[in-house]
Amino acid sequence: MNVVDTIRSRLDEGDVTCEALITCLFEYLSSELTPERERAIEEHLAECPSCVAYLKSYKRAMALGRAALGEPAERPAELAPELVRAILESRR
Repeated sequence: MNVVDTIRSRLDEGDVTCEALITCLFEYLSSELTPERERAIEEHLAECPSCVAYLKSYKRAMALGRAALGEPAERPAELAPELVRAILESRR
């Protein structure tokens, strides 16, 4: 089991750390998580002002990136998951 899978299994158990939230943030914003994982992240956000601030800056960075590329507010979903996986793999 790789690191991301380990973190996702912790989400299933309701054990959401800041690291787990950051790892699954793109999937959360893209509504790709199971309802249980989504609920676990939302419970963490309700208690962690640092993660709320990180989420806000992440959304702003995404919007700035789209604006810089001249893309509409909604971008094609095909590329994003591959990009996120590549970034996560490079962090190991």
